Amino acid sequence: MTTGVLLLNFGEPEEVSRDAVVPYLERIFLSNMEMEEIDDEDAARDRARELAERRAPGLLEEYREMGPSPLKQQAREQRRKLEDELESRGYDVEAYDGMQFTEPFVRDALRSARSDGVDRLVALPVYPICGRTTTEEALEMTEEALEDLDWNPDYREITGWHEHPDYVELRADNLREFVEEEGLSIGEDAELVFSAHGTPVKYLEGGSRYDEYVEEFCRWMADRLEVDDYHLGYQNHSNRDVEWTQPETEDVVEDVDAEHVVVEPMSFMREQSETLSELDVELREECEELGVELHRAPIPHDDPRFPGVLADLVEPLISGETPGDWGMGLCRCRETDRTYCYGPR
Repeated sequence: MTTGVLLLNFGEPEEVSRDAVVPYLERIFLSNMEMEEIDDEDAARDRARELAERRAPGLLEEYREMGPSPLKQQAREQRRKLEDELESRGYDVEAYDGMQFTEPFVRDALRSARSDGVDRLVALPVYPICGRTTTEEALEMTEEALEDLDWNPDYREITGWHEHPDYVELRADNLREFVEEEGLSIGEDAELVFSAHGTPVKYLEGGSRYDEYVEEFCRWMADRLEVDDYHLGYQNHSNRDVEWTQPETEDVVEDVDAEHVVVEPMSFMREQSETLSELDVELREECEELGVELHRAPIPHDDPRFPGVLADLVEPLISGETPGDWGMGLCRCRETDRTYCYGPR
């Protein structure tokens, strides 16, 4: 049996141009049109185009300030290291990058896998914390593409994995080392702010546990760092008239009583505009106006332990053994008999 692993992520254009950015934004807005409850396809496309045209100038400016997005390059490096890690464990696996909104698209990655003779496929979103517009939507895109391609491999998928102890440990170590390098002490001359990717409240009311997962991950990190007090904010997108998770990271920082603020971008495992622009540029400017010095922890995308974490998620589904013996359980967010997350359920 030939095994393939599909690594899913949001994607970002590497080219800083309107021709690249507007279609990218259109795809995002169209895929999330359920936020506005627009069912008519033509109306949805018109609305997506309107939102994309409105957002494009600001995003282009962000990309010009931060430079080309490194997201896809870091994705390629993580993919190669995962293949090497699985090979060291005795598995012959081909991994593929599939992006939701930029090339290489999910559908194209699946075509490549089918062409390579893959007959057993594991889909793994590289989003540590399971959310509706990230993890779940990426997997829905995969299933739709499989159906459109009329391809039926032995298919399994993975959702949340923020509970993996090595993952929590590497994030805590990364943050601890960063704070030490900056010459700070959390709780003394600096306050810790966890910044999570925001989500519409509508999805939480519909049953998503994203906010619960965010809060428990913060607690685990704080425990490992031996930090008693910390703050949590969300990076929301206000281009639609919908209610988002609160409080916003900007408001949290404004209320912090400290000369230094350490920000941990906990939702990401690759650097992208939400770290390099929203935090490093926009939030930093706000901090400067407040007289606060911002210290943003880097994403540990190249931590040598991370390929092992990803391999630990894939191996239970390709080893022929029972996933529960490896700490995997059937997912509660996507109730199917082929969807697993880390942590027995």
